This record gives sequence, structure tokens and C-alpha cells, in this order.
Amino acid sequence: MSVQRAESDDGEQQELFMDAEDDIEDDDDFEPGDEDEEEEDDDDHSVMEELFAQTEQLQEMDDDDEFHDAEQGDIEFVVEVENDTGGAAGTAGNNAADDITQRVVRLIGNPRIALTQRQLLAMLRGSNLSHYIFDDDDDEDAGPWARRRQRRHSRDPNRFPKVPSEKGRELMDSGTFGATEQQKSISAKKRIARRILDREMGIGSSTNRRLNQGLMAQTMLPTSDAEMIINYDEPVYSGQFSDDGNFFYSCVKDFKVRMYDTSNPYNWRHYKTVAFPGGSWTLTDASLSPDNKWLAYTSIESRVCLAPTDPNDTGDPYMLNLAGDRGFRGQMGWRGGFGIWSIRFSGDGKELVAGTNANSIVVYDIESRQVLHSIEGHEDHVNAVCFADKSSPHILYSGSDDATIKVWDRRSMGDGREAGAFVGHIEGLTYIDSKGDGRYILSNGKDQSMKLWDLKMMYTTAQFREKNPTRHTGYSNFDYRWEPYDDNDWFPHPDDNSVVTFRGGHRVLRTLIRCHFSPPGSTDSRYVYTGSHDGKVWIYNMDATVAGTVDVRAASMNPGALPGRWRAHQRTRGFHGWSTCVRDASWHPNAPFIAASSLNGWDHRVGTVSVHSFNENKVDEGEPPMGTGYSDKLRPVSDDLRSGSSDSYGEDNDDEEEEEEEESDEDEDFEI
Repeated sequence: MSVQRAESDDGEQQELFMDAEDDIEDDDDFEPGDEDEEEEDDDDHSVMEELFAQTEQLQEMDDDDEFHDAEQGDIEFVVEVENDTGGAAGTAGNNAADDITQRVVRLIGNPRIALTQRQLLAMLRGSNLSHYIFDDDDDEDAGPWARRRQRRHSRDPNRFPKVPSEKGRELMDSGTFGATEQQKSISAKKRIARRILDREMGIGSSTNRRLNQGLMAQTMLPTSDAEMIINYDEPVYSGQFSDDGNFFYSCVKDFKVRMYDTSNPYNWRHYKTVAFPGGSWTLTDASLSPDNKWLAYTSIESRVCLAPTDPNDTGDPYMLNLAGDRGFRGQMGWRGGFGIWSIRFSGDGKELVAGTNANSIVVYDIESRQVLHSIEGHEDHVNAVCFADKSSPHILYSGSDDATIKVWDRRSMGDGREAGAFVGHIEGLTYIDSKGDGRYILSNGKDQSMKLWDLKMMYTTAQFREKNPTRHTGYSNFDYRWEPYDDNDWFPHPDDNSVVTFRGGHRVLRTLIRCHFSPPGSTDSRYVYTGSHDGKVWIYNMDATVAGTVDVRAASMNPGALPGRWRAHQRTRGFHGWSTCVRDASWHPNAPFIAASSLNGWDHRVGTVSVHSFNENKVDEGEPPMGTGYSDKLRPVSDDLRSGSSDSYGEDNDDEEEEEEEESDEDEDFEI
């Protein structure tokens, strides 16, 4: 074997292990035993052809990738020959690894095959060969292409959380998460029509009527059939109702937030759109002030836009710099400050708290426009923040890619230490949500698990330091943006202090998917729910059983709900390649509605907000008909066809569609 070192202009060295003989094509080099090698070369050739076939679709990747081929003269090669001292003592597994390595190196050295580094590494991953190329010691040096460390022993097949959860069932029976019907048999349970009749006739005592109202709300789960579908030309990253249900906003990748009047949940009205000037990549989050008068929204930079929700106020939004003197944008994007992943108003509306990609939590006073606290409280990005109690500004939570949730007391943040912590996820967190009662919190994680936590069970600062729980999770190189999650890699965290774990249904891949508690008014606080990479909203009971799903992907694959431009594309291509990722969902506080915000369409190029309600029948006699498609300003897409404005979506935009296809690979390189 030989070591081939590549030295670039900046002095960095790379090493490749190669057979020295493979690089020399000379008949004079024939030696006894080469006949066997020639027979093996035939097998190598067939294997290489199979591997190379997998790269054909990678050949069209964009040339502006983060990796590039070296220009002629950029790399100097030095070949050193080393003796193989292993002899026949090597195991069969090692021989197989060496054999695979040699075959791959022959493919690399073939001058007829021009592969970029990224294409080659993607091919190796797709062929499940990278565990031969990178061993455990190399993982940390292999960067984003490293596989997760190989398991040295098999996992316990019974390691997964029990479903239904006993602790979750206790919570359901306690009344904390809604009323529980005492009758267990299906035949004894009342149908919703009978409950409505009892309510209208005032049957029973006040306690029974209140119980009946809660049980009726629990049964009215939204279905997959969409009431309406709002279409956007860019993916939708979040969308939420206000606490009173009179307001809905959607954050779109085009750096605009659309605001809708939903005081009548059956008749939405668009009334305002605000923009983020000079944002970076996409809008990441938004938060309504407690009085619904202000909307704070963010991008991947240290500025926060603060816009009034009053439709008569058409002025520019206020720009708040949460990085202080350190933050600037210029040509460096968010560099020089930081990027914001999450933003929340305090309960009194006077402060903002943000989670950043600088591993920090920032507390900002709106009136004085001063940063009160900036604490690097995590070992990785802070993807989500929230307050424990909506009526109090004191206790807040932060969730991070370091797989921990930390509890902070605003009154003692000056020393930079957390008040407590939760551990149990084995991958980074994507979102956290508070029940609003100052006690329970919900989290979503890249380990494909959602967890319920109780503030009474948190670790103190001393306990957290003593246990050092991140030692169990710090080795993972799983990249949720590109890789499917292997459930064989999942294990229960030894220091898990969560109450209930929800897993086995939803998938947390590609983007920071969000989860929420269901509201008390429309669901009796009975459920938790989450978006999912599979295009569904998953609704769970508190005992971790699945209460229902809303299939957003199936609802959005409706030709009649598509704008003219998309419809023309659908007639040509069909729905082949159509994919849906529900990034956020919001349950209306007073009506049985869920609004799902999604990355949608062909290769997730567009976005939708689909509204799903409780329906006992698939046919609705009301107007407009179910599944009607709308533009972002709530104009029915059928009006485009009747007015002839569909031309704006048709052939005149063919060039634009081609440009979008060319840019799609670049867009794939970065997701949040």
C-alpha cells in the first residue's frame, strides 16, 4: 500500500491510501500471481460500474457547490511506498475493507471519470461504503461527511419507550390535560351529536355540562380534507394563530409575513403584508405581542423587525439590533453579529428573548433598545426559546443542538448560570413549547422524538454539572438535513428526566420542525401535535398513543387548488416528485381548525398553508367548496383562469421555471 499526500496552495495536506501498482500500467511489471489479480480486476470493474451508475444523477449538480475540483497545478502529489506488515494475520473483515478501499481508489484514479469531492462522497454514502473509508478515529476529522460511529454491540430491542405510557395515562386521568370519560366501553360513550343535543337542551348539572363540553371538544379532531389551501411561491416556514384566534400570520421564505383576520375562522381576510429588508436566506421565526399590536420577526442575522399589525400603519418596520455594537450586516450577511433562530415576546410585552447560532440567549429591552443579557448558555446553536408562563416574564426555557433544555430565571441571569436543565434527547432539539402554566414543556428533537417535561423534575445546576449528561450525546455526526434517521442508533438517555416520550410516528428531518400543546378552548388541552417530514400533522394523546393524523400532502395534491402556473406544470409532469414537509402547525384556540404551514410542491420549491377542520363527511354543502385554492392575498385561483391572468403563470414564465430548476440544487445546500 502507499500513502498519497495532496498538498494544496494553502499548505493543507490530505492522504489517500492506494496500491502503488494500480497507478502503473506497464506490462514489464508482471509478476507471478498477477493472473489472480487480473481475474479480481474483472470483478472490480463490475463493482465500479455499479458504483459509477449511482453517480449519474449527481453529475448534474450545480457547479457552484461548496466543494470544487482543483485546477491544474493546484495540487502536488507525493507517493510514498510502505510495506504491508499485516501478513496473513488480518481478519476477513479487514481484508474486505482493504479490498473495498482499493476498488474505490481505482475509481477515484480513473481519469475518464470527473467527479467532484461532493459527488464522490455522496456516492459513497449512497452505497453504504463510508464505514469502510472512515473508521471511528477518523469520524471527527471527516467533517460533515462522517458517518455516525459504528455500534460495537447490538441494542436491546426492548429499549424503546412503552406505548401507552403509564405516566402519560396518569396525566390524562388527573384532569391536567382535559376531562376523562368514566365510561370505558365504546357502546357507552356518547356520540358527538348526542352531546350537542345535551348541550343545547341544558341537560345535567353545571359540572356535567362543563364535562360534556370538554369531552365534545376532544372528539372534534380536524381531518385531512382541507377547507382551503393558501398557495405561496416560496416555502412557508411558520404560521400561528394569536391567543384569541382573531389573527393568523405566515412567515415565508420570500422575507414577507402575511397577516390574516381570522375572527371568523370560516372566512379569512388578508389585510396586511410586511417585509424584512435585506434578510438572509429566509425568515426564521415570528412572535406576536400579548396585545396583538406588534409582530416581531427574524432572519439569520442579529436584527429583529418590529412591525405594527394595524393595517392603517403602512410605515417601515422598526429595526432592533440584538447584537449591540458587534452586529452589522453589510456583505458578510449575519457575520459580525449572529443569526437568530427563535424570537419570543415576554408576558408583559416589554422584552424580547432570542436564541441564536452563537450558542447564546439574548434578552432585549424594547423601550430602551438595550441588550439586557447575552449569555452563551449552550454548547451549540440555540434553536428555540419560550417563556414558561405567558403572564410572567421571569422563567424562560432554551432548547439547543447540544440536546439539552435549560431553565433560566430572568432575575438571576446576571451570573450566566442556568437555574436548571432537562436532558433526554440524544440529538439536537428543533423546537420547544410551553403549556403556559409554568410547569409543563414540550420539545421536538432530531432523534425523531417529542418529549414532555415537568418543571418539578428538572435537574438543578449542581446536578447537571455532576452528571455531565452531554457526554452521552456529544459524539453524534448525524445530519438531519440530508440523512434518514436509523432507529437502530436510538437509545434511551441514561439521565433522561422527561415524563413522556412520543416517537414512532412523525419524522423530524431536513428542517426545524415544530410541536405544540393543543389549546384548552378547542381541544380541552387533551393533545400534543407536531409537523412532520412525511407531510402530515401528527396528533398524540398524552399517553404517547396516536390520536389522529392530518395528511397535508394528500390534501395539497389537488389540481383544482393549484395556481395557473403550477397547474400547467402539473399537467405536464403530474405529481411525480411532489413532496410535502409540514414545518409548523397551529390549532385554532376556539374552533376545531388546524392551519398547517408547509414546504411543498416539486422538490419543496413552493409553500402552502392548508386549513383543516373537523368534518364528519367528505362532502360540504357550504360555499366555497372544500379544498379551494387561494393566492397569498386570498383570491381564489379559479379567478385567475376566468380572468385570463393565468398567462402570468404559464408559458411566459418558462424561462423563470428553468432558472428555478438550475438554482434548486443550491437551495438544497442549506435548510433550517
